[in-house]
Amino acid sequence: MEPASRTLAHLSDIHFGKIADERVVGALVEEVNAAAVDLVVVSGDLTQRARRHEFRAARAMLDAFEPPVVVVPGNHDVRAWWHHPVDRLWRPSKRFRKYIADDTTPAFAIDGLAAFGLNSAHGWTIKGGRIRSRHVAEMEAFFAEQPPETFRVLTLHHHLLHLDALGDHDVSRNARAALDAAQRANVDLVLCGHLHRSHVQLVELPVEAGGRTGLVIASAGTATSSRGRGSNKGINFYNRVEIEGAAFTVAERQFDPASGGFEEARRTTFERSLS
Repeated sequence: MEPASRTLAHLSDIHFGKIADERVVGALVEEVNAAAVDLVVVSGDLTQRARRHEFRAARAMLDAFEPPVVVVPGNHDVRAWWHHPVDRLWRPSKRFRKYIADDTTPAFAIDGLAAFGLNSAHGWTIKGGRIRSRHVAEMEAFFAEQPPETFRVLTLHHHLLHLDALGDHDVSRNARAALDAAQRANVDLVLCGHLHRSHVQLVELPVEAGGRTGLVIASAGTATSSRGRGSNKGINFYNRVEIEGAAFTVAERQFDPASGGFEEARRTTFERSLS
């Protein structure tokens, strides 16, 4: 069966509390709602300090999107050690669950598109992230239920492997198990953030592991905050993913302060293959 054509928007590192430009949130919502997007994926760090007013602002933004939304927490969305040590250890996602989503490992499926979110932000970690084995098993089981032609998206805040192009950076604990499971599950695309730099890369995987031998990782820049890093300092990005038959394109879209809107910065197309 020919895969369905689908479009999704990938946002990350919103960081309410450190918004770069008062226009950028509205411009982002307006563009996504006008683009016939089937799903919005948010890969964490909706807030700067997990404060109530930051979560309320994030909730208002999410409610403004017309498409359905899949969102996972980032390390900035859990309570700070120095303010709430008990909550950080035992109720780290208390406010995220109250204001954003009770389910921190969300799943979504429509004809031609399936997405699963892993929670890599936990109270026992500082910023590097940790993935629970039971969530990896749930992810693999979810994708096993999908038709073979379905485009499969995995999202989490932290990274599953080191990408040399991004320099020295954190990799989530238990990432190897999650990456192996994603390969077995024939995941097409991993959406993450955390580093505040926009980067898209095809990663080659070992043949003996089974499943796909190539996996695309899209690490989003900060969509709305003033915390861009390196070559992305002072720049806001989000990704638009266009799935068409046996190919898909990741378009990195950049905010232009002069026009008050987003424009395409880079566009990379990949072929889907099970071999």
